[in-house]
Amino acid sequence: MKKLTITLVLLCLAFTGINAQEQQLESFSKWQVRLRGIAVVPNESASIEAIGGDAQISNAYVPELDFTYFFTENIAAELILATTPHDVTAVSTAVGDIPLGDVWLLPPTLTLQYHFNGDVVHPYLGAGINYTLFYNEDQGPVADSVSYDNSLGFAFQLGFDIDITDKWFINLDAKYLLLNTDVTVDATTALGATVGADVDINPFIAGIGFGMRF
Repeated sequence: MKKLTITLVLLCLAFTGINAQEQQLESFSKWQVRLRGIAVVPNESASIEAIGGDAQISNAYVPELDFTYFFTENIAAELILATTPHDVTAVSTAVGDIPLGDVWLLPPTLTLQYHFNGDVVHPYLGAGINYTLFYNEDQGPVADSVSYDNSLGFAFQLGFDIDITDKWFINLDAKYLLLNTDVTVDATTALGATVGADVDINPFIAGIGFGMRF
């Protein structure tokens, strides 16, 4: 009975020690969620067939939600979710400025991040991929239809988490997306032709919001 008791005590001590080591190794929160308000500012340019000219794409201001998972205390992956509406105009073409209505962009973005240690301020850098879906196109008053090809590109990120408490923090974030799409404008009624364009959107995205660790 005495040997059994000693054995049970040793097993309990060993289990407690292992559990304490695991807690020490995983003393950081593995998940973060942030809600930001973002400004999306396209750095647009275009090569338009036949009629020449350039593209003008409006800014957008929307909420953004993201989820971050920490593999270690410094290495994390972030999934960024938002959708933005933009007005589109072909400008300085051979036939003048042509309003091309509006389009919505859904650009889910996945970045791999490095988080620097800090007492209150926690900077991070990230890079990853973006896949942009174009939907709900409105062709505007001139074109018969406008279509956009979905696009795969790269994303770059810089940000700061500023602690309010151990759980809650303020977030400042900036991203730059390399985003290109092929656009087809069916302007048969107005111009008697279908016009193609290679459009770089390349938006700069600045955001501020709150986050929670768990």
